[in-house]
Amino acid sequence: MDRERELPEKAWIAGITVHAEFAPGDLGRLIHIHGTQNFKDYGFNYIHEAYCAQIAVDFILNTEPKRSRAWLIKRENEVVGSVLIVERPKNQAQLRLLFVDDSVRGLKLGRWLVEESVRYTRESGFDSIHLWTVAGLDRAIAIYESTGFERTGEKCVEEWGGNRIEVRYELNFV
Repeated sequence: MDRERELPEKAWIAGITVHAEFAPGDLGRLIHIHGTQNFKDYGFNYIHEAYCAQIAVDFILNTEPKRSRAWLIKRENEVVGSVLIVERPKNQAQLRLLFVDDSVRGLKLGRWLVEESVRYTRESGFDSIHLWTVAGLDRAIAIYESTGFERTGEKCVEEWGGNRIEVRYELNFV
């Protein structure tokens, strides 16, 4: 990875590293921080934690990942952030499991993860990238919109301990 594509200077100073592969214990830590922090921040229940676990397990067990890719952010060898790009049919990519633990927020890691994953999908020849998020996740939504994603749909769902509005964002490269 080139220095200019690497983390912001504040993150280097804080001892943050980036990894493309899961190591033993990373899956458990990733799901733990998603579950506990999203409960604290948004009231998401244990079903949300299982949903995140399923996404990560499907990613890890994919025997033909092709252009799918992970970015795991670690501090002191513990996962503190993530984003996954999952290859979809029709030359599309999906951004999944964007997360930065509150212990390292303020280092611009969320923005870096989104920008890096968008750069990767563009350079890998995808036609577009999309994601689903939940209304009210304002920090993430601000990053998506400032990176060029456009809101293309929404649906009301009763999940994760309450009624939620899921919002779809897309960024087209062609």
